[in-house]
Amino acid sequence: MLDLRLTRAARPAVQLRRLLVAAASAGTGFLLLSCLGYALKRPEAAGSGALRLAWCVVPVAATVYLALAVARTDPGTRPRPGLSAIGLGPARLMAVSALVTALSTTLGSLVALSLFLHLRGDLTGLPFDGAAASFLAAGKSLPLAATLTLLAVVPVVATVAVALALRPRDPRPVVRPQRRYLPFVRQAGGPAAGGPAAGGPATGGCTAEVEAAGEGVTSAGEGAPAARGAVIDPRFTPPSLADKADDDKGPGDTPSGLPWAVALLAAGLTAQAYAGRTPPTPAFTFTTVPTGAGLFLLGWLLTAVGLVLAAPGLTHLCGRLLQCARPGALRLLAGRGLMAEATRIGRPLGILCAVTAAGYAVTTLYDAPGRPFGPLSALGALVVAGCAFATLLTVAVETRQGRAETTDALLRLGAPATVLRGAAALRAFALLAFFTPLTLAIAALAAFPLTR
Repeated sequence: MLDLRLTRAARPAVQLRRLLVAAASAGTGFLLLSCLGYALKRPEAAGSGALRLAWCVVPVAATVYLALAVARTDPGTRPRPGLSAIGLGPARLMAVSALVTALSTTLGSLVALSLFLHLRGDLTGLPFDGAAASFLAAGKSLPLAATLTLLAVVPVVATVAVALALRPRDPRPVVRPQRRYLPFVRQAGGPAAGGPAAGGPATGGCTAEVEAAGEGVTSAGEGAPAARGAVIDPRFTPPSLADKADDDKGPGDTPSGLPWAVALLAAGLTAQAYAGRTPPTPAFTFTTVPTGAGLFLLGWLLTAVGLVLAAPGLTHLCGRLLQCARPGALRLLAGRGLMAEATRIGRPLGILCAVTAAGYAVTTLYDAPGRPFGPLSALGALVVAGCAFATLLTVAVETRQGRAETTDALLRLGAPATVLRGAAALRAFALLAFFTPLTLAIAALAAFPLTR
C-alpha cells in the first residue's frame, strides 16, 4: 500500500514524464504491429517484412533509454533515510521503479493495440475511408501469439533494463585478500620468512601482513610500544581514481574514450565516403536495402557510435573553454558545472546529435519525388527524435536534482539567484554553440555520398 502511495503521490512533472514513456511505448508498439500487418498483407515479401521489423530496433532502443532516464529521476523511488526501517530498502525501491516502468509501457502498448484495431476497422468500421487498410491488413485475422509477443517487447525490455540499472550496489569496492598456500615461518615482530626480507616473493597476502603486524604489536607490547599505522587494511581505503565510475568523477577528471570515439567517427565517415564511389542499385530505402548498401549502414553505425562516445569528452572540453582567459564568477561556475556533469549530460546529448545527423541524411535520401516520406516512416522518426529530446530534458532535470545541495549552499553563502540562473543559461548556450555546427558538419559529411 505504501508503494502505491509513493507512486500516486508524485508531482505533475513526474506524471508527465511517465506519460511520455507511455506515449513512446504506444508509438513503438504501433510500428511493431504495422510490421505484422505488412507481413499478413504481403506474405510473399518476407525479406521486406523482416527488414521493416529490424528497423524497429531503433525506436525500441530509444523508448527503453527514455524509460530508464525517467526511472532514475523519479523522486518517489529514491533511497532516503528512514525508509529501510519500514521495509522500503534499495531492493524494494528498485522493484517499485521496475513496476512503474512496466505499468507505463504496458499502458502504451494497450493504446497502440486499440489504435491499430480501430484503424483496421475491427472495432467500429474502417475510418478515414479505409486509407490505412493497405498496410494494416484489414479484413485478415490477427494471430494472437504474434500480437502479444510484439506488444510485450517494449514492456519486458524496459522493465529488465530498469531493474538492472537500479539494482542495489555496494558503494565500497570489493577487495578480497590474497592467501598464500606455501608454508612459511614468521618471526616475532618481523616479516614472514617467505617475504621480501628473506628473498622470497614480494607479493605477500593482505591477511598475512595484517596478522604479522598484529604479532608485532603483541610482542612489542611486552617491552617497547609498537608503531601505530604500520599496516592499513585495503578494504577500508577509499577507491582509487581508476575504480570510480564516470558519473562519480569530479570536475578535474576527463571522461575516457575520446580518442577511440574520434577514431570511430573518422572510420564511419571514411566508410561512407568509400561506399559513395559506387552508388547501390536499386535505390536505398527503408524497405529495400541493396547488396552494396552494407558499407553505408556500417558507416552510419560507426559515425553514430563515435559521436555518442565523443560527446562526454567534448562537453568536458566545452567546460574548459568557458573558464579560459581569466574567467569571472559566472563563467567559472558554468564551466566547472559542465566539467562535473560532462558524462551525465554528454551521453544523451551525443545521442540527440546522432539522431539529428541521421535525420538529415534520411531527409537527403528521401528528397527524390519518387520516394515520398510515408506515415510509418514519419512516426518512427517522431518517436526516435522525441525520445532523444525528452531523454536530454530528463537528464537535465536529474542533473539539477543532483546539484540541489550545492545550489542551496551557494544561496546560504549569499550568492544571488540571478548568478545561478545565468550560469545555467550560459551552460546551455555554450553547448548549443559548440554542438550545433559540429552536428551539422557531421550530417553534411555523412549525407554527401548520397547526393553524388
